[in-house]
Amino acid sequence: MANREIPYKIYLEESELPKQWYNVRADMKNKPAPLLNPATFKPMTAEELEPVFCKELVKQELDDTDPWIDIPEEIVNFYKMYRPSPLVRAYCLEKKLGTPAKIYYKFEGNNTSGSHKLNSAIAQAYYAKKQGLKGVTTETGAGQWGTALSMACAYFDLDCKVYMVKVSYEQKPFRREVMRTYGATVTPSPSDTTEVGRKILAEHPGTSGSLGCAISEAVEAATSQEGYRYVLGSVLNQVLLHQTVIGLETKTAMEKYGIKPDVIIGCAGGGSNLGGLISPFAGEKLRGEADYQIIAVEPASCPSFTRGKFAYDFCDTGKICPLAKMYTLGSGFIPSANHAGGLRYHGMSSILSQLYHDGLMEARAVEQTAVFQAAEQFARVEGILPAPESSHAIRVAIDEALKCKETGEEKTILFGLTGTGYFDMTAYEKYNNGEMTDYIPTDADLETGFAGLPRVPEQM
Repeated sequence: MANREIPYKIYLEESELPKQWYNVRADMKNKPAPLLNPATFKPMTAEELEPVFCKELVKQELDDTDPWIDIPEEIVNFYKMYRPSPLVRAYCLEKKLGTPAKIYYKFEGNNTSGSHKLNSAIAQAYYAKKQGLKGVTTETGAGQWGTALSMACAYFDLDCKVYMVKVSYEQKPFRREVMRTYGATVTPSPSDTTEVGRKILAEHPGTSGSLGCAISEAVEAATSQEGYRYVLGSVLNQVLLHQTVIGLETKTAMEKYGIKPDVIIGCAGGGSNLGGLISPFAGEKLRGEADYQIIAVEPASCPSFTRGKFAYDFCDTGKICPLAKMYTLGSGFIPSANHAGGLRYHGMSSILSQLYHDGLMEARAVEQTAVFQAAEQFARVEGILPAPESSHAIRVAIDEALKCKETGEEKTILFGLTGTGYFDMTAYEKYNNGEMTDYIPTDADLETGFAGLPRVPEQM
């Protein structure tokens, strides 16, 4: 093997862990639109949000001005158990593709929860404990967020109630059991344990569920019990803030070796991984210091960016949460049950939606059979079984590398490998058996969701 200037894996020293999160909103000329009270259509105040979220998290959610927010020492110490995570040069994939492109991925699956979600779970659990709460409630789609939160709550001795999208609850029993092992209560959603769940079941009998449904149940559960608050694993400003440890570590590692990415790719469901990876790079772009091609990759079966509308919408199916301005398919949109991975949310982060609307990033929708083809190709040469969510980014990274093969361009491609797929073997089995199919919603399907968008006075 020839000597290489860039190692297979670039590890930072423990002392190089970020000590602050980066708030990209501070550098955005066009700030994300504020959350609105659905009753008054006025911006939500801290006082209105605090019955739902922890006080410190509300402060982070509403902060559009401070570029750097200190990470508490207890959270930094927890990060040290699995961070810094490696930045990997995909030499074997490059060779297999025969591309002149240089491919790097930031691997976030080297913790027991199996994904990047732990970066925000531990922060939200910390603030709940600091506030003296008894426990938290949440929703989970594919199960990565629920797994991460159950770990974080166990660490701080907090009660954890998880509403898991019913189709995932049934397809991924092992993910469910990991949550229960860490002490969480896991309920398939929609359920008959909440008023909003019973209403959804009455209106949509036999439904496979959605993140919007599960969010409604989790919020109701939190607000109806003393000593509980609701926490969310994606979409919110506070979550993207916590996930910036991904991009900050990546940027530091690349700068050590004089590497500058030309293309940055991330999967996009609600936006936590993508936002965390790109924020420090987007900040440079916003300040005019550098330029990057940033690509959000979403499933063709849930195409919020590529076919959604930029409008105020409810964050949940039960329409009990604040309104967020985002690219959305409508809070009533429920992805097809044949959709195998996560990335099931009907909308996108307000931060990413604004960046996309302003032309600072682009989006692509990919079909799931092509995603799993890329996942298996990656697994066979790089030795990591990727999560279906991560594999959306792998699909487009391979596509971009093959374009370089055609043109001879030596681009540097960076993508986020959000986690491992060892709890997703039912989906891999369907793909390997030739039973996996692609579903793309028709315009008529999408119009049903759009018809439910709230009538908001002059869009803010």
